[in-house]
Amino acid sequence: MSAANLSQSTPPALDPVTLAVLAGRLEQIADEMDATLYRSAFNPIIAEAHDACHGLYDAKSGDTLVQGKSGLPIFVGVMAFAVRAAARVAGERGGMQPGDTWLFNDPYEGGTHANDFKLVRPYFKDGVLFCYLASAAHWHDVGGAVPGNYNPAATECWQEAVQIPPVRIIKDGELQEDVLAILRANTRLPDSLWGDLNAQLAALDLGVKRLDALLQDHAPSVVLQAFAALRRRAFLLMREHIQALPSGVYSFDDMLDNDGVVDEPLRIALDLHIEGERLSLDFSRSSLQCAGPVNISLATAVAACYVALKHVFPDVPANAGVLDAVEFIIPPGLVISCERPRPVGGYTETILRMIDVIFSAMAQAAPERVVAHAYGTINALSIAGHKRVGANPRVPWVMFSFFGGGHGGHAHGDGLSHANAPISTATIPPLEILEAAYPVMFTQWALRPDSGGVGQYRGGLGAIYEIELLEASAQAFIFGERARSGPKGIAAGGDGAKNIFEYQQGEQWCIPPMGAKMRGIELKRGERLRLSTPGGGAWGRPEDRDPGARAHDEAMGYVSAPRSTHEGGAA
Repeated sequence: MSAANLSQSTPPALDPVTLAVLAGRLEQIADEMDATLYRSAFNPIIAEAHDACHGLYDAKSGDTLVQGKSGLPIFVGVMAFAVRAAARVAGERGGMQPGDTWLFNDPYEGGTHANDFKLVRPYFKDGVLFCYLASAAHWHDVGGAVPGNYNPAATECWQEAVQIPPVRIIKDGELQEDVLAILRANTRLPDSLWGDLNAQLAALDLGVKRLDALLQDHAPSVVLQAFAALRRRAFLLMREHIQALPSGVYSFDDMLDNDGVVDEPLRIALDLHIEGERLSLDFSRSSLQCAGPVNISLATAVAACYVALKHVFPDVPANAGVLDAVEFIIPPGLVISCERPRPVGGYTETILRMIDVIFSAMAQAAPERVVAHAYGTINALSIAGHKRVGANPRVPWVMFSFFGGGHGGHAHGDGLSHANAPISTATIPPLEILEAAYPVMFTQWALRPDSGGVGQYRGGLGAIYEIELLEASAQAFIFGERARSGPKGIAAGGDGAKNIFEYQQGEQWCIPPMGAKMRGIELKRGERLRLSTPGGGAWGRPEDRDPGARAHDEAMGYVSAPRSTHEGGAA
């Protein structure tokens, strides 16, 4: 897939003050949409963890124009694909109309996985399509074989979740009750679904109001000029950064543990080409699509590249101009460009590995710009069962959450400890929220000593989470990575510790045969699960670490004893 070719003609110039004011107001629209959803959603993954995103998208191409600061960066790339998919289907059914909102969760068209529902609303000004507003959010449960939908044993998309193609959830301003009935019939938690859907619709409503106000203050032609100017600014700045890098071919390979079905590693391989102002990311050597759910769609792969490049070049504005300066070589049928019905539920693990290989390849050209590998897995954990509510002893409950780990060291300091995955600005749900909502108790929530890689700037520490079941029985499902190899260091830094998941069966502690992937773990009251998450990789040689920093680490209990460069933390 080639990068878009921008027109060489410069958009009509706006004075800098007007452009800055418009950029701020446009970003504020997306920020307010994010905040509306977070405050209204029923599901803690949205309300507390902020697994969602809003933005404005181009009326012709669907490309990203504006995204808020608190939405997930991974959605910037995939939502452009989602908007295009909705527009294409609408075109087959009479076109986009005022008062319509389209909904779907198709991961092959709109990216990510089936839990992420995309809502697309056309915005018209004086009868002409001006732009799209769109919302993406992770719904708690949408059917499938596993509560919460992270099914490590899935071999088809239908085993993961219900599949909804683009449909009108709002038509002529009216909610389509038949579509809503289908959605509610395909979830274990219909009230949660209803609340999250309403929250997304409310966010879109607010976005429309804010756009109306903006276009009362500024002519539509002026706002369109701002869209073009901001995109071109991102493109030119990306091209300038690329040109400053040394030309060459920089390659790096890393592995996924397995796909959850076949216990064999899967390769994510990159050849990064820099020539003048041209940057090409060639993933052709990566493994073919696999049986289990670590596949991702092409849309998701492109979005992962966007996130990695924004980490490397953080000053570039967040819009489609970032991708205009880059060529992607991703042949079809790879684990990062899979085809329906290959399962994609564990997409997070694969995009994290893509970001890792981009960082390691880029480090060969500009190590000062790159962060060592973060912990590399969200450790998606679902615990589900039934509890008594009033007179009803069989009320279903599903706790789904993700967990933190260490970030990589970098040229200016140590990595963050107990941080969230670098694919997002989402937060780890607080234990108080999880304990209040579900019949579980956290018996440990602590930093994991010796888990960060050793180097001039060490990796951040992972965490230890131990969860005890308070109900009579439940089932647990885990979908994680980095159980077979730790996060890599950069510039001669050491690797972080591996991921460890354990579960209790009576007095015995067990580890899944697949490392950190397993479904249907039967739990009884008082039995526990324990996650010991990876620390980040280190940056720079261990012998270059400041002795005072080393002594501080030992005094704080972060490091218990000197370790060799590449053994990482605790096994």
